[in-house]
Amino acid sequence: MSQVVDNIKPSYPLFRDEEYKENLAKKQNTVEERPDVDKIEEVFQWTTTEEYKELNFQRQMLTVNPAKACQPLGAVLCALGFEKTLPYVHGSQGCVAYFRTYFNRHFKEPVACVSDSMTEDAAVFGGQKNMYDGLENAKALYKPEMIAVSTTCMAEVIGDDLNAFITNSKKEGHIPEEFPTPFAHTPSFVGSHTTGWDNMFEGIQRYFTLNAMDDKTVGSNGKVNLVPGFETYLGNYRVLHRMMQEMGVGYSLLCDPTEVLDTPADGEYRMYDGGTSLDEMKDAPNAIDTLLLQPWQLIKTKKFVQGTWNQPASAINIPMGLEWTDDFLMKVSELTGKEIPESLAKERGRLVDMMTDSHAWLHGKKFALYGDADFAMGLTKFLLELGAEPTHVVVNHANKRFKKAMDALCAASPYGQNTEVHVGKDLWHLRSLCFTDKPDFLIGNSYGKFIQRDTLHKGKEHEVPLIRIGFPIFDRHHLHRMTTYGYEGAMYMLTTLVNAVLERLDDETRDMGKTDFNYDLVR
Repeated sequence: MSQVVDNIKPSYPLFRDEEYKENLAKKQNTVEERPDVDKIEEVFQWTTTEEYKELNFQRQMLTVNPAKACQPLGAVLCALGFEKTLPYVHGSQGCVAYFRTYFNRHFKEPVACVSDSMTEDAAVFGGQKNMYDGLENAKALYKPEMIAVSTTCMAEVIGDDLNAFITNSKKEGHIPEEFPTPFAHTPSFVGSHTTGWDNMFEGIQRYFTLNAMDDKTVGSNGKVNLVPGFETYLGNYRVLHRMMQEMGVGYSLLCDPTEVLDTPADGEYRMYDGGTSLDEMKDAPNAIDTLLLQPWQLIKTKKFVQGTWNQPASAINIPMGLEWTDDFLMKVSELTGKEIPESLAKERGRLVDMMTDSHAWLHGKKFALYGDADFAMGLTKFLLELGAEPTHVVVNHANKRFKKAMDALCAASPYGQNTEVHVGKDLWHLRSLCFTDKPDFLIGNSYGKFIQRDTLHKGKEHEVPLIRIGFPIFDRHHLHRMTTYGYEGAMYMLTTLVNAVLERLDDETRDMGKTDFNYDLVR
């Protein structure tokens, strides 16, 4: 074999060696029983047609890569945003291994999350004993100051009652009565990761404040609460801190996993680091108001803010792009009486300058995009501000109200007249759209690379390059530290978009003596 000790090759380019090509071909011919190459190509070409697209959009009983994850994943991220908090999932060990792996691959960090490892007997008799042992062991081994409990499908299907199980665990002495154990039921077979985040946050709200409202007065602490929702760009938490500090306002960022998901390599392992303190959560009802930065996903949170905290939860959009960042800062200024400082006004001016510089290259470019509801809406809004044209927007876990709001947003812009918004659709639907109504670029998470590969297979002129903005990003490094919020985030997204356009232009014009009359040094 071609592997030798002083020249160890990774799988690429190892599998390009002749002997590996021969072995793979033998495997395909003797084991896989696949159709011949011509038949595969015939079927592939058919899947790129308008006829296939029509059939694809009639599909009802099958989902192919919906660009969403399940509820407990969101619950785990929410728990990680609180000080010295251990996420605890009541359910099977395999599910929790998936959650940890998903975050490991995106953040390139170890992620603390435990399971009480329900197996077949628990599925029959219930998971009460698992909860007894799990809570006791988790507290003793990992010494958290709070354990936030969520569930997987198994626990939900058999009807385990978290409130009763946790109460019984305390009565039996497995953990102290006063030990904080907020919980949320997060069935994976409904909703998505954003639903799970919302459910877990509402569980934490409920645990710390539902029965402690007698001494609370709206506005008495002079602060504004910011609730991020399911947010995986760590730079977004940092830019929120910076903007609020530059404004000089009192604020509480309710859930901040930045430190625990971006710890330094200095020889010390930090299972817990940073995060919103439990005291801040207890004090949250005393704030002037609570702003929900991703309102389309924070349904239960909003209801609790308005119904229990008696705060208005003033309506804002996700602070992405120019206008919606303006709106966010002006809302904070209105609530607190603090003026927007010159430093942020200058930052805004720099963004406008960048938009002007790049306008000629982005104007009229067509983008298809996919992702979570608020992210997709914020990105669409920014594309319209840039003079770009969103062609297809796919959000699997959104509703008809979201589509109506998106349609109105696009209808209000000359660049959104041809935008189609698809809710409840998946990436296989989007694949069809990229063949039959080709955009110039695709924006989304790492899973879109398979659409780029497929479109390229049909021919270079059919290729739809992927611009990686979203979650998860598995196949590129360090993008999770970037930001999409505020003027700073808009600058990052603009830089990413325009340079993707210019890179594509270079790629199309570097053929020497044929297309390189447009292979310009200055763009």
